[in-house]
Amino acid sequence: MADDRQNTDLDSRIAAARAAEEARSGAGPQPSKGYGQGSRVLMELIGAPLGGGIVGWALDHWLGTSPWLLLTFLALAIIVAFRNIYRISKERAE
Repeated sequence: MADDRQNTDLDSRIAAARAAEEARSGAGPQPSKGYGQGSRVLMELIGAPLGGGIVGWALDHWLGTSPWLLLTFLALAIIVAFRNIYRISKERAE
């Protein structure tokens, strides 16, 4: 009987210590995979066209073919971004 009471007392003390540690450190449930997928989609939508535009502008400036390389690289970057977003959307969120 005393052994059961000690086990439950120990379990309650461990649970209280874990709760206090989580509250102190702010460690709670980790964000789900869906949040990470959303961040990846956002980075594709911003990063790919921005990178393609910068590369196209730099090549246009260097070669003097303004605005054709800018438009070409921007269009290719948008196509690649949407292809990557499609691939991300096919991944299973947990």
